[in-house]
Amino acid sequence: MTTTALSATDVSLRELEAESIEIIREVIAEFDRPALLFSGGKDSAVLLHLARKAIAPAPLPITLLHVDTGHNLPEVIEFRDRVVADGGHRLVVAAVEEWLADGRLTERPDGTRNPLQTVPLLDTIATRKFDALLGGARRDEDRARAKERIFSVRDAFGGWDPRKQRPELWRIYNGKHAPGEHTRVFPISNWTELDVWRYIEAEDVALPSIYYAHERPVFHRDGMWLTPGPWGGPREGETLETLSVRYRTVGDGSCTGAVLSTATTVTEVIEEISVSTLTERGATRADDRLSEAAMEDRKREGYF
Repeated sequence: MTTTALSATDVSLRELEAESIEIIREVIAEFDRPALLFSGGKDSAVLLHLARKAIAPAPLPITLLHVDTGHNLPEVIEFRDRVVADGGHRLVVAAVEEWLADGRLTERPDGTRNPLQTVPLLDTIATRKFDALLGGARRDEDRARAKERIFSVRDAFGGWDPRKQRPELWRIYNGKHAPGEHTRVFPISNWTELDVWRYIEAEDVALPSIYYAHERPVFHRDGMWLTPGPWGGPREGETLETLSVRYRTVGDGSCTGAVLSTATTVTEVIEEISVSTLTERGATRADDRLSEAAMEDRKREGYF
């Protein structure tokens, strides 16, 4: 009998996969009403894939939750709905539009709705009584996310206090929380963007088409290529061009930019990001450029 040795990359991926599956199983065992944040982006697609593997062959006992700004790219929403239908999953959509319509939120002067996700998220957690939320955040995305533990307890207002982080020695996680509090859990916290893409390749994880190069009308603003949509189009002095682009991350279309690219396959995307010196958020998210502590400020208020 012969065996084929795994490459160093394969071994690393399987170690990351095993750690993530262990974390997901811990959540399923420890919490009563967990939910999984599913936006249709690459990280949440990988997280859902891992959750399915963690519990297979049983059906996933976790509700999917998406806070929908109403400014998402249509390809992403179509992908989200297809994944939910094909997998027979339960999906709860917290639509920012509903909070705007009844006055619980007010449209921002700059038109971006990404920061408006916090209130619908916290309201839905309270209404549905979710006690744990699995998210696809990773430490390499932002310095604030690098501070956060894998099990991160949020207070009764959904806020995060970086001074009250719990130790996680020897993969021992503490999800205990007081009434009104809940726990955010990040199973792929130790992964990098490159790890995610290598895993997508190894496991053939489906993604929205916008992650691969395609021609799209875009305009240049603040160092990013944005596309027109319900959030508005080019301003005076900004020229609309049709270029070959792809997205490294997905979010509110008013603040999420594309990158110039010809990468149409997973292998080509891996080659492209292998030489990149910027994280996907650093390269394409205007909301993270508002200040040095933009992400941390939002997380303190209850953001993802």
